Amino acid sequence: MRDGCAVRLRSSIGFLAGAAAVALLAACSSSAADETATSTSKAGVQVVASTNVYGDIVKQIAGDKAEVTSIISDPDQDPHSYEANTQTQLSLSKAKVVIENGGGYDDFMDTMLKSAGNTSAKVLNVVDISGHKAPSGGELNEHVWYDFPTVEKLAAQLASTLSEVDSANSSTYAANAATFTGKVKALEATEASIKAAHNGAGAAITEPVPVYLLAACGLVNKTPGEFSEAIEEGTDVPAAVLQQTLTLFSAKQVKLLAYNEQTSGPETEKVLAAAKANGVAVVPVTETLPAGKDYLGWMTANLDAIRSALA
Repeated sequence: MRDGCAVRLRSSIGFLAGAAAVALLAACSSSAADETATSTSKAGVQVVASTNVYGDIVKQIAGDKAEVTSIISDPDQDPHSYEANTQTQLSLSKAKVVIENGGGYDDFMDTMLKSAGNTSAKVLNVVDISGHKAPSGGELNEHVWYDFPTVEKLAAQLASTLSEVDSANSSTYAANAATFTGKVKALEATEASIKAAHNGAGAAITEPVPVYLLAACGLVNKTPGEFSEAIEEGTDVPAAVLQQTLTLFSAKQVKLLAYNEQTSGPETEKVLAAAKANGVAVVPVTETLPAGKDYLGWMTANLDAIRSALA
C-alpha cells in the first residue's frame, strides 16, 4: 500500500487516544456537528463505514433496520487528506458493525476503534473479504469497491454479520442481499458486453482507482506505473515519465482517460489537456459516491461513460 493513497489521520488521533478520548467522548453532545460523517437512518443496528460507498451498500442490505454513519461522505473531499474529529470517534465507540476498506486505505478506522475502547464491534475488512493480494514484486490495488465480485462477497458477509447482531431481521437482510447481488450481477453482464466489443483496447489513468472496472471491461492500462504511483504518493512525476504518458494520447495508443476528479495537480492537468487536445474521451471517476447517487446508480453511470467513450 502506497502511503500517499492511505486516508491519513492526522494530529487528532493523538488527541483522542486512550482514556482521555473516552472522557472527552462522554462529555461530547450527540448533536455535535460533523462535516464528514452522515447518518442515513434514526434507529436500528449502529453501523459505521469508512466511506459513503460502503455506507450505501449497508443501506441497500439493511434498509431501515440500521443506523448508518459514513465517515467520509463529501464528494468534493479528497479522501487521502481526511482529518478525524470527536464525532467520528463517538460514532465508532457505539458501533455494532464497522466496515473498513483495508489494504492500508483507511488505517485510521482501526486506530480510532481501538482508541474508542470498542472491542465488541464486528469489523468487516473488505480487502480481506475480497481475497485480493499484492502481485509478486508489486503493490495491492486497494480500490476494491470497483471490483464487482468483491462487492458481491461483501453483500453476503454483511447480511450474515447483520443477522448475527440482529437475528430477528435475518430474513430481511438475506432477501435484500439477494436483490442487491442480482443487480451487481447485471453490472457484471454490462462489463462482459463491453469486453466482447472492445477487448484489448488501451486506457490511461491518473490513479489506479478504477483499474478493476477497466480490466473487467477488457481494457488494458497503458499508463506508465511510475506516473500513477507518483500521483498516488503526491510526489513529482519524472519528466521522462510524464512525456511517456502524454505520448499515449498524441500517438493514439489509448481510447479513454479515466481521470480521478478528487485529486489533481499540474501533472494530471497536463494529462487531461493532452487527452482533450487529441480527441481522447475522458471518463471522470471518484473514490466516494457523487452527490445524489447510490452505489448501483454510480457504477451504472461509470459503465455507461466507458461504453460511450469507446464508441
